Amino acid sequence: MNSPSSPAEPGAGGASADVDRALLAALSRDGRASYTDLAERVGLSVSAVHQRVRRLEQRGLITGYRATLDAKVLGLPLTAFVSITPIDVAQPDDAPKRLAHLSAIEACHSVAGIESYILKVRVASPDALEHLLQEIRAAANVTTRTTVVLSTFYEDRPPI
Repeated sequence: MNSPSSPAEPGAGGASADVDRALLAALSRDGRASYTDLAERVGLSVSAVHQRVRRLEQRGLITGYRATLDAKVLGLPLTAFVSITPIDVAQPDDAPKRLAHLSAIEACHSVAGIESYILKVRVASPDALEHLLQEIRAAANVTTRTTVVLSTFYEDRPPI
């Protein structure tokens, strides 16, 4: 059986896998690319590209399409990573559930190491960050360690 991480069907040649990878790479950079544009890039007919993209969606390699928002334009110029550690190690490990209501938390990653989770947050100001940290500590009964991002050179890079 083929794994979701390999684009080509079982038994398919290298060229088929290369075409699928090219389609995935193109769509990861521009999810609004037309089938005509994609067909020109990979050298197939529009209908063949449409079928391949539909198959990639059905197999779970393409999980959705989304708009990428500019946090600065939205008034959220400050990005920080907040590492959290439970105050009481005997407490239930339910921090993601306890923090889900905080929309300033963009991502929550379970990690190995001293901390239990690392949160990526976006806020309007240092004052807003301090307020968010207080909310995180109270909601999840955790200590926090915060790193403020000064510059982001690349983000959301496609894995292909």
